[in-house]
Amino acid sequence: MFPLYSFLYTAAFILLSPRFIFDAFVGGKYVSGFWQRMGFVPRLDHSRKTVWLHCVSVGEVNAARPLALLIKERRPDLRLVVSTTTKTGQKHAKDVFAEIADLVFYFPFDWQSTVRRALDRISPKAVLLTETELWFNFIRETSKSKARIAIINGRLSERSFKRYGYITRFIRRVLGYLDLAAMQDKADATRIMSLGLRASKVRVTGNLKFDHSLDSGETKLTEEFRTRFAITPDAPLIVAASTHSPEEEWVLEAFKTVWKSSAVNLPRLMIAPRHPERFDEVAELVRSSGFAWVRRTELPSTRDAAAEVIILDSIGELRAAYPLAEIVFVGGSLIKHGGQSIFEPAAAGKAIVTGPHTDNFKGAVEEFTAREALVQLAQQKDGSRYSDALAAEFTSLLKDPFRRKFLGENAAAAMAVNRGAAEHTLEYLLPLFGPQK
Repeated sequence: MFPLYSFLYTAAFILLSPRFIFDAFVGGKYVSGFWQRMGFVPRLDHSRKTVWLHCVSVGEVNAARPLALLIKERRPDLRLVVSTTTKTGQKHAKDVFAEIADLVFYFPFDWQSTVRRALDRISPKAVLLTETELWFNFIRETSKSKARIAIINGRLSERSFKRYGYITRFIRRVLGYLDLAAMQDKADATRIMSLGLRASKVRVTGNLKFDHSLDSGETKLTEEFRTRFAITPDAPLIVAASTHSPEEEWVLEAFKTVWKSSAVNLPRLMIAPRHPERFDEVAELVRSSGFAWVRRTELPSTRDAAAEVIILDSIGELRAAYPLAEIVFVGGSLIKHGGQSIFEPAAAGKAIVTGPHTDNFKGAVEEFTAREALVQLAQQKDGSRYSDALAAEFTSLLKDPFRRKFLGENAAAAMAVNRGAAEHTLEYLLPLFGPQK
């Protein structure tokens, strides 16, 4: 089955090669770090034990940070290196792990040769894969290299579980190479055991994203935003976070309705699109909306303080914006994407609004809902009607500061009561790292 997988992987690579060639001319995301993806990562000396932490993109980088800090604190003898898959993740990881990791690099393509080359140069004692990154050749070759391999903050959605179910025998063989699967909750643990992973290798450790907290750099950036954009309670800020198309259009329509109906304390809106390649598209959409607007990446000007809509077209800065918000709408939830993370705005103690499609964070959303810690909109038969639902909820929350405070305090409390996943995860990882020198 591994030869067939490698063949299909190669065929997909060839089919996508025109995109790679095009990206080579425009500096696109698909060719970033190409040689590192081919396994030509910097060669490390083998005098120290190395832990290789893999984070796909920005969300996984943020989630893994508390655990990485704890590893460095408890095991200063270990060298930590971090890989990412996406260009945005790479940039963010270099910022987040600047003082933690010895190396940040791109994850290799999943061929036997490229994986072996990267493993030879890094020579890890242990490899930690965030969430459920099942790169088949990588997992097998890592195990063959005698490195211990673990899934951390493991998550296996019902959709992924059904997809892997079509190749149960192969998945069982892949999972057999794992030494540990530290899963977020019991449902995730049950699914991965149903796919064939032995129960003795599975632990429920909680969600690392509950351990989120702002660092000093983000606190400084929050104050920079507050000053530059003149954000005050007199003009309450709504943050539309990690939005996807066509959510920006619906949010802008909702904001227009709210803005027109506000006699005093006119609100402001900050939109943070999920994908950087859509920044220009969203900027054009905002420009045509008729609002005074500004982009975060523009040079500071007098327009900043007067802008009714702010586009946060930057990477890794969204968490610093949450403390300034009165309301946070979490995107990816009005469409069948599965929703983006609710944890960061919850940690900031903000009133959170989501759409109905939150399968990616099903357990957390259910708990937050039970604790009255967020507002989840009902599913609409006509997608365009989400603008009406958003407008109604934004208006209601803006008129009721006590309800905003109630939701925000409950969200912060939900985060506090669920903290500790990093500690629990490290407890099970330490035996994989071996004795401390």
